[in-house]
Amino acid sequence: MLSKLQPIFNPSYCSLQSIIANCKKITVKKFILPALVFLLGGSALMAQDTTQHITEDRKNSATQQSKPYVIMISIDGFRYDYAEKHNAVNLLRLSGQGVRATAMQPSFPTLTFPNHYTLATGMYPAHHGLVDNHFYDRKRDSIYRVGNRNTVEDGTWYGGIPLWVLAEKQQMISASYFWVGSESAIQNVRPTYYFRYQEKTGIDSRIQQVVNWLSLPEDQRPHLITFYFPEVDHSGHSYGPDSDSTRKAVQFVDAAIGKMVEEVNKLHLPVNFIVVADHGMLSIDQDHPITLPDSPAIKSLRKVVSSEKMMYYGNNEADIQAAYNIFKQHQHHYTAWLKKETPDRWHYGQEDVYNRIGDIILVAEANHVFDIGRRVPPGHHGFDNNLTDMNAIFMAWGPAFRSNTRIPTFENIHVYPLVARILGLTITQPIDGKVEVLEHTLQ
Repeated sequence: MLSKLQPIFNPSYCSLQSIIANCKKITVKKFILPALVFLLGGSALMAQDTTQHITEDRKNSATQQSKPYVIMISIDGFRYDYAEKHNAVNLLRLSGQGVRATAMQPSFPTLTFPNHYTLATGMYPAHHGLVDNHFYDRKRDSIYRVGNRNTVEDGTWYGGIPLWVLAEKQQMISASYFWVGSESAIQNVRPTYYFRYQEKTGIDSRIQQVVNWLSLPEDQRPHLITFYFPEVDHSGHSYGPDSDSTRKAVQFVDAAIGKMVEEVNKLHLPVNFIVVADHGMLSIDQDHPITLPDSPAIKSLRKVVSSEKMMYYGNNEADIQAAYNIFKQHQHHYTAWLKKETPDRWHYGQEDVYNRIGDIILVAEANHVFDIGRRVPPGHHGFDNNLTDMNAIFMAWGPAFRSNTRIPTFENIHVYPLVARILGLTITQPIDGKVEVLEHTLQ
């Protein structure tokens, strides 16, 4: 049996699902929870789908049964320096035996959905279509929003070929205990085994599920497993990157990964672990949020708001230019960009394949956020990906990897071809990542 690992929960910065699933305080259980259930007619509880979803009648081909295994773990919001800063003893030990990068640079914008899907596809956000956590699609005349299950589970929003789709199409079984896109039928394909995202299932059960998957008969056993931790991001937002709560969240995840490795090693399979994050975290000036100018010229545009990045969509060049001029005149702790003039290094506005990026983009400076009528949290991300504190981690170990290897910072687009190489999968469409960048980390 797995020993009990105590979860980290942050009531001051949790989603509605998190409140219902995880809040343990008496006041929440006795008063807030019943009120929420009453107001929502019970729908929030129904959304806590903890069942495993299985696509029947899939098998590993005989060739794929002989391939190695990859467990790709994402620790949301795990900044490049957290392992030392917050004493992640297991990650430091395990990566010390394998490969560790100085840092991994996220794609712009440094947000959860764009970067998780970049890791899964090897493509920049402007090329795979998830250009933000929240954006407008002109062709559909519709909004994609991370909290809307109708959009999150609609595979037609997602471009590229995620690793699990690539594997399944080549008769290799995959499994996902949460990853952006894994709940969607992308090109009509989901992982053979997957779960809808929720924060109710305890970590011991999730680790045991990985062990159970790897204990299946060879023809049913997944060779690619994706696994996701939200706790570090929650604490970084709620309490800031330097807080004791974030340190505890880092150590909770570190202990869980140590336990997972210990249990998986008992199976004596050629399993490779790759640990990544989507972005880092910055401390925020909570007392001076950025206020934006108020003008009829701006109000004529559609806007999609977030704390660190605003996008405005116009119907004609004159309206766009007029609003842009006003934003430029009032720049203070933010930079205004026309879509067609965003920095080339972002691979963003000028490369917008799906026409989903705003005509005007406002990006907050480091440590500042826009006033969007909410409490300003102590920590945030989403800023320019050139900022050091936006950098994430990359650690890897297992039989495919060299030992005691340190590598410089690299872009996260290159993880996809690395995983494909380990699993012997053929990449079937152009991607932005290059296998040459990381192939030297392999045996």
